[in-house]
Order: sequence, then C-alpha cells, then structure tokens
Amino acid sequence: MRGEPDGVRTGPASQQGMRRANLALVLGVIARGPRSRAEVAAATGLTRAAVSSLAEQLISAGLVVEEGPAAPSGKVGRPGTALGLNPLGPGGLGAEIGVRHLGVCVVDLRGGVRAWRRRESANHGREPAAVMADLARLVGEAVAESGLRPAGLTLAVPGLVGGSGLLQRAANLGWQDVPLAAELRPALRLLGDGPGGGGLAALPVEVDNEANLGGLAERWLGEGPEDFLYVSAEAGVGAAVVVGGRLLRGARGYAGELGHVPVHPEGRRCACGAHGCLEQYAGEAAVLRAAGLAGLPGDWVTLLAERAGAGDEPARAALAGAGAALGIAAAGAVNLLDPAEVVLGGGYARLAPWLLPAMRRELAARVTVRPWAEERLTVSRLGRRGPLLGAAVGVVRAIVADPGPLAGG
Repeated sequence: MRGEPDGVRTGPASQQGMRRANLALVLGVIARGPRSRAEVAAATGLTRAAVSSLAEQLISAGLVVEEGPAAPSGKVGRPGTALGLNPLGPGGLGAEIGVRHLGVCVVDLRGGVRAWRRRESANHGREPAAVMADLARLVGEAVAESGLRPAGLTLAVPGLVGGSGLLQRAANLGWQDVPLAAELRPALRLLGDGPGGGGLAALPVEVDNEANLGGLAERWLGEGPEDFLYVSAEAGVGAAVVVGGRLLRGARGYAGELGHVPVHPEGRRCACGAHGCLEQYAGEAAVLRAAGLAGLPGDWVTLLAERAGAGDEPARAALAGAGAALGIAAAGAVNLLDPAEVVLGGGYARLAPWLLPAMRRELAARVTVRPWAEERLTVSRLGRRGPLLGAAVGVVRAIVADPGPLAGG
C-alpha cells in the first residue's frame, strides 16, 4: 500500500481542519450582509449541500439566524431564506484602563453596542489588584445589561504590552511588569454567579495598547484608508501605524510610541528618562500647565475645549503650541512612512479645531520631499470611544475569522 506523500494529511484531522476553514468562509460571507444559502454557495464556491450543512452548524452554535425571505435575485422561483449574524449570539467584550477612568463595552456579532460603561477613577499609582477589582465590577454590570454571552475580552491600556498580557511599562499609571490578564481573572472570579458574573473568569483575555486598538477601530469602523497614522491622547500621547489595512507592530510590538519621539532634543525631561519628548509639549500635563489650568478638577479635554471655545487666549495658545509639537512629530512620521492620512483620535479629536492650524503649518513646512495636502490631516469620528470600540469589535472579528471553537468545527 502506498503511503501518503510527505506533508499531506488526508485523515480525520485534515478533514476537521477543512471544515473549520469552511465554517469561517461561510460566516465571513454572511457577516458582509444577509445572504441566502444559494448566494453563500456562489460566493464561496462550495456546494449548496455543503453550505446548508455548515449553516445549520452555525445556527446551532447561535452565530447565525434565519431572517426571512432573501432579497429577490431576479431568478425564477421563490427566493431563499436569508441568513444573518445572530444579534443575540456570542458578543465581544472590551475593557479599558485609563489614567483617570475605567471603561467597558459589549457589542453583538453585528457590531451593535449593547452596553457601555465609563467611570471616573484616579488610577495613577494605585495597586493593580484594586483597579482590577473595580474594573471587574464594571464588566459584570455591562455584561448583565447586554444580555449577551461574551466570547472573549480585550483590555486596552496606556502602555507597552508584551506577550501573555504583560504590561511592561505604563509611566502614566506608574505600573511596570504587571501581568494584567492574570491580575484580572481573580477579580472576575469573585463576581461568582451574580449579575454578569457566571463564567467570565474563564474567558480568553487579550491585552493591547489603547492607541493600537483606537487605530484598528478607525480602520474597521471609521472607514479609514488602508495606510494611515493614528495619533491620540488621553494623559499621554500614543499612535498606531496601519499599513495595508493591518497594524504595524514592529519587531517587539512597540511601534507607535510617538509620544516619546523628541521634538526638542534638549528640552524638558520626560518620565521615560529622555529629554524633549512630544508628550512634554502635547500631553495632558504639558497643555494644562501652558494654559494655566494645572491642578483644576475635571476632565482635561472638556476643560480645554470649553475654555478655548469661550475664547480663552491662554488655552488657545497652549493648544496651538501642542499642535505645533504634534505637527513636528507627525512630519517625521509622514516623511518616513508616507501614510495616506494622519488621523487625530482620542482626546485630540475634540481639541482638533485649535490643534489643526499649527499642525498644518508644520506639516506643510516639513513634508517637502513629496506633495502634502492639508486634507490628508483628518479627525476621527470615533473620538475617545475608539480604543474601547476597537477592543470589543476585535473580539467579534476574531469569532467571524474562526468560528470553529464556538461551532464545534
């Protein structure tokens, strides 16, 4: 008997792998909009019998529902039944730790927001376990409100994230080498069987930088181009580089640390230990100090926007200075990467009216080796919601990309 060729497997394992791939293929087509079984077959190249079998498996798993008659195709005969993503199926759970807030979002398979929680919380210098306990309670509230069963959780944080959910450094939180995924599980376990608590400790947990998730949300939900630089701010300054529609992470996952690009090399000392970093001229503390608003209570973005909108000259001058620093840093990135756009997100989105003029002047003066048009500097419509939306929607996209674990494939 002739053996199998090297590298070719035709037994049950390869058949299971093929079925898992076909489940993803079918669900990916349905995710683009309701389709009849015949339309799914035409789009995938699978037989109608295969599509019907796969669809039943996805329906049984709660991922797909029959929505009623499909749109007329112009062909003879009754239209088939349209298949769509199940809005009551597994959901995506996103959570966020900011320097001054905690957030949680639950979205359904169609990307609809089913629960949103944001709570002010002074997290700088607090013990991670205490922050995780507060975050877990917020997670429980949001999951209970959503009525959905999350399939995973992604946590957005303002810092450098390594493998296995390790937050290697978050200067604005005062944290270093914190295993966030491991820290969160005991807090979720303490929710027990209360509202939103059942089974959350067993969820897969991913951790990522908040700017990365904001940039991905811009691509997925903001109809951004395939190549752009996303720049955002909360307490610090972050960025994400998207190339070919995918996040550019770099060799160790640290790409996008625009806040620590020097804009004045002999300038102010930064918390990172270097001098003249962008964050020292365009971050929260720097802009509030320049505006004469340091130490005032409340959200810094709201405070600056209200003062600048009312004509407060120190606030406007501080934002113009921040815009100039941002323009210098962005110009270097544009000359290096040639993105189609530079997108302002996070807190910068609301402050854009006072940041953009100086940014445009610096970009026009410094991007000289190639044409630069001011319309390539844009503002995110997601604003400060981007990182949390990116965290939750990323879980849903992972389900669609590989429904096998949930569908028994």
